[in-house]
Amino acid sequence: MSGLPMPIIIVLAVIILVILAFVLPVLGLWVRATFSGVRVKIWGDLVGMKLRRVPGNQVVLTYISAAKAGVNVSTNMLEAHYLAGGSMQNVVRALIAADKANIELSFQQAAAIDLAGRNIVDAVQTSVNPKVIDCPDPTKTSTGMLDAVAKDGIRLLIKARVTVRTNLDRLVGGATEETIIARVGQGIVSAIGSMSSYKNVLENPDHISRKVLESGLDAQTAFEIVSIDIADVSVAGVGEIANVGAKLEADRADADKIMRQAEAEGRRAMAIAAEQEMRARVQEMQAKVIEAQAEVPLAMAEAFRKGNLGVMDFYRMQNIMADTSMREALAGGDKEADK
Repeated sequence: MSGLPMPIIIVLAVIILVILAFVLPVLGLWVRATFSGVRVKIWGDLVGMKLRRVPGNQVVLTYISAAKAGVNVSTNMLEAHYLAGGSMQNVVRALIAADKANIELSFQQAAAIDLAGRNIVDAVQTSVNPKVIDCPDPTKTSTGMLDAVAKDGIRLLIKARVTVRTNLDRLVGGATEETIIARVGQGIVSAIGSMSSYKNVLENPDHISRKVLESGLDAQTAFEIVSIDIADVSVAGVGEIANVGAKLEADRADADKIMRQAEAEGRRAMAIAAEQEMRARVQEMQAKVIEAQAEVPLAMAEAFRKGNLGVMDFYRMQNIMADTSMREALAGGDKEADK
């Protein structure tokens, strides 16, 4: 070095200083990786990350945790995912959890899910431990219950709990929890609407859950429905009445009573109309009798003209009629006296 010209010595010193400026900050990280049993190149990996403005500390620590857990990844894969805008820590954590749970999940699939905006760690945990969601969503309804009507017209309030497991294969592009809640709610309302009576729902709520579960509501969603359980079912509009069945039967009896009264009133009106019709017919018959009686004098006059009736005969008939009227009057007087 002493025999070298001064300009060359200055250039070499600058080069050494530049190298030390790049090497010294990453030297401790390289030592840590080496003692962790992970091979990391100083120039190819650590210095390159520094030049590309990639947080080498995060990449190396994430790489060490993946290697210790037996997950096959590389620094280039982690760096590429970071530059794409993803979270390499979440991806590696999800890969480790999936490997321990014997769930098949590749780095490319996990990275795609993470870049799609889904929480890959939560997705893997939900795949291992299914979670329960309420139907309907209590934050979006005032009562927290589904409103359904059976064929007999009785309104029921239903609350269900849906147990779901994440379907990693459909997580990208699959529908979210809101779709599951909407589909399950629609299925429950439809199943209750097909019931002939609300009593069938109260007696066998599991029939509703089985029918809805068999409908394949998790198609094209990011979840797989494990079970649908009816958590609560009640009859709407009965307040605090304990015996709901008795209340409904009483209401139905009152309705039947009103209907029968209306039918009886209709029959009474028909009877009154028939009575008035009979009276009209009696008046009609009486008019015909009076009309016939009016023809008697005419017939007698005709008999006089034809000589079939004499004057003495007419007088005798008048005397008989007078006697008859007198006897009727006397008989009527005796009856009034007896009274």
